[in-house]
This record gives sequence, structure tokens and C-alpha cells, in this order.
Amino acid sequence: MVATANTPCESLRVSGDAIVNAAGERVVLKGTALGGYLNMENFITGYSGHEHEHRAALAGVLGKKKADFFFDRFLHYFFTEADAEFFSSLGMNCIRLPFNYRHFIDDQNPAEYKKEGFAFLDRVVNICSKYDLYVVLDLHSAPGGQNQDWHSDSGITKALFWEFRVFQDQAIELWKAIAAHYQGNPVVCGYNLLNEPADPEHVRLTSWYERAEKAIRTVDPDTMLFIDGNTFAMDFSRFENVLPNAVYAMHDYAMLGFPIPGQAPYSGTDEQKTRLKKSFERKVAFMREQKVPIWNGEFGPVYADDRVDVEANKTNNSRFEMLKEQLNIYHEDQVSWSIWLYKDIGYQGMVYVNPDTPYRRLIDPFVAKKQKLALDFWGVVNKEGVKDVYDPFIQGLKKMIPEHLQKKKYPHIWDFQRHVERVVRETLMSEYLGWEFAELFEGKSEEELEELAKSFAFENCIKRDGLNAILQKDGQRLTLAQP
Repeated sequence: MVATANTPCESLRVSGDAIVNAAGERVVLKGTALGGYLNMENFITGYSGHEHEHRAALAGVLGKKKADFFFDRFLHYFFTEADAEFFSSLGMNCIRLPFNYRHFIDDQNPAEYKKEGFAFLDRVVNICSKYDLYVVLDLHSAPGGQNQDWHSDSGITKALFWEFRVFQDQAIELWKAIAAHYQGNPVVCGYNLLNEPADPEHVRLTSWYERAEKAIRTVDPDTMLFIDGNTFAMDFSRFENVLPNAVYAMHDYAMLGFPIPGQAPYSGTDEQKTRLKKSFERKVAFMREQKVPIWNGEFGPVYADDRVDVEANKTNNSRFEMLKEQLNIYHEDQVSWSIWLYKDIGYQGMVYVNPDTPYRRLIDPFVAKKQKLALDFWGVVNKEGVKDVYDPFIQGLKKMIPEHLQKKKYPHIWDFQRHVERVVRETLMSEYLGWEFAELFEGKSEEELEELAKSFAFENCIKRDGLNAILQKDGQRLTLAQP
């Protein structure tokens, strides 16, 4: 037999290369992530820079009480039973729930956990339980930042998590507290210990995973662990051993799904299909060798906006076809997956906030300015608007540094220009523009803030029907027989 989607949640475990239920039936997790919810990101909701800066900037403009009110109402509307009901109707069975450590740990008083962090998680878990949706909890932002990107919310472009044992220990203790809270709850099927880690030395990551597993098992011996590879979940080259009852997670973003200058759109050629397959196989070689389950924790193209791009429909249809091919690849081996993402302001989500809502009307001119200034890496369509400033700047900097050293800085998948962009545009300039974003909220009453937050309610969102039809069709596919 095979367990199908939307059956009542039950305890899951790893058996060989499969996730199975108590009866030994293979369960393929197919889902999405609530990115932008308990771990906010700039391209998802419109601000620039890092989440903690965004929250501080709004508090500076509105005052702490009103800012807290807005964020509480935003979280209330972002995911409700209406969202869970819609998602469940598509036949998928899992929600990945990214969260920021700051919901639990006050950096000025780290000894005591915030109760509201558990309340936020409980709310989603309880809603999902009503619709037979599994939840994978995902530490998306760890103390000090586990990678060099904005979504680790460090405010800098260094991953200090790896430099300070105290940060690593904090994350382990937090997982122990969360594991103790959810131990025995079948809805919470897994703990994704660290999203997209990027340890320049590699070995500190595998050592941390081993320590975290031992600590978590003292309070929860049964819940599956989801283990991301190094360098943004794409590199398992320094992994040697597998942890018990663990699913190994890679992220499979395909460059063919992004607006890269000079790149031909996806048209289903044999060469393009081979590229997709080879990229996937490279990332899962470790799992194949070790015969453990594969989880594709993030993937998915981005989409053009037909309000500003006359070629949007053509572009989006091309990316839909690419997505179908990726799903075909995953289906061959019954790979579990979680597409990025569920809800945003229009760039990538399965549903997105209607442009005619109060929130979109307020922030869309600022988002357009961010696009022109190329401040958000994930939300940048092109860099032409800043080319006259940054091209000579980058070339001047390159002349100051020997060429062989320009390739030395980790992550090596970023070239010299990307490292500079991260520091100058996407960190420093974004922090300045974050204050400008906050000024849009100046003088807003609680009633106005309520309406802005309510813009994120399901009934105020547009469904991306082409994407959702593809996901629904894949959710209906037959799965493998008993492993």
C-alpha cells in the first residue's frame, strides 16, 4: 500500500531511502513553505534589508506599541484556516514553517525563552492539524547568522554562527526546547535543523549536526530530522556519516527559472532537460550513496508581472514548463519536496497580495524603486538602473586586488562582484532605504494598520492558477509501492 495525501497525520520515520508511516507505507511529502511569516524576507513583503532592521525602523516611526500591533495583525492574517483549506484542496500534504530565532530568544536576555514564539508555532500546527497537513519546523535564522545572506537576518554578510560556540549552543538548546514541546505530536513530522548553512570550513557544520542530534534525542527520540547540505543546501562533499532517522535536504533552484540577462528561456530542449537533471543529481549524490531519503526543501522559478512586462505570460508559461520538468525528475524517485513559496506580494508565491489592497497601494512605488536600485537580490529583474554607478565602481575595486585573490572569499559560488553587491547594495544601501520604507507608515492609526495587515488575508490574495494547477496535478500522481 501507499499512504496518500490528506490522510490523517500519523507518526513518520525513516526506513532506508523512504519516509514511512507506522504500517511501513511510503509517504511522499509534497508541500510549500510559509516564507515571510515567522521569518520575514524583503522580497516577500516589500521592505529592504534585514528583518530586525525593518522591525526597528517601523518601531522608530510608529512607536513600539503600534509597530507591535501591526506585526501581530500581519501574522494573524498571513496564515489562517482559509489558507490551510485552500492548500489542502490542492492535494498536497506538508507545510514547511521557517522561523527566526528572535521569536524565542531576546539577545539582551537570552536565558529565558519568549512564550509568544511557541504560541506562533502552535497556531500554525493547530491549523494544519485540522486539514491533515504535516509541518516541518525550520530554523531559518539562527543566532549570529548561519549563512551570509539576508534571510539569516544577521544584518551583515558574515556568518558569525560558525565563529562563536555560544551561538551554536544557543541553537541546540532552542531545538531541545522545541523538541520537548512537540515530542509525540504527529503533525510535526520533522525538525529542519538549520536552513541553508554556509560554513567556510565545512567540518563545523557536520560537527554541529552531530551535537544537535544527540541533544534533541534526549528529549525527543522519534521525530525525524531534516539535514541541509552546506553552502546553501547544495554541497554534501564533506559529509561522511548519516544520522539516524534523518532526511537529507538539498535545494534545487534552477537558473533557467530566473531573469538572467542573455539566457535563453526554457523551451524543453534535450540540453535544458539534461542541465536540470545533472544539477539535481549532483546535489543528491550523497543521498544516493548513503541510501537515505531525499527532501528538496526549496525550489521554484520566479514570475514576471504582466502589469509592467508585455512578455510576462510568455515568460511565465516557459517557467511553468520548466517546473513541470523538475517535478518529473522528482517523481522518478518519489523525492519529497517543498516549493518556495506560498504567499508574497507577487514575485513567486502560490498566492499573492492583490495590487488593489491598501498594503500594495502603499508600498508598490517603493518596491519599484528597489527594483530600479537593484537592492534585493531575489527580487531584482535587472541591474540596468544602477549599471552606470556600479560597473565602474566594481572595475575600480578589481584593479586594487590581485585577480587570483578575487576568487578566494567563501562562498566561492559568488564571484567578486556578488560579494561587493551583498555588502554595498543589499546590506548598506538597503538599510538606508529601509528607513524610507518605514516612513510610508508614519502617522497611521491602528485602524489603518489593521487594513494594511488585512491585505495579506487569503480573501485579499490572487491565486497563481497556472502554478497551482501544476502542483495539484503532481499531488495526484501515484506513488511507489511499499519500500
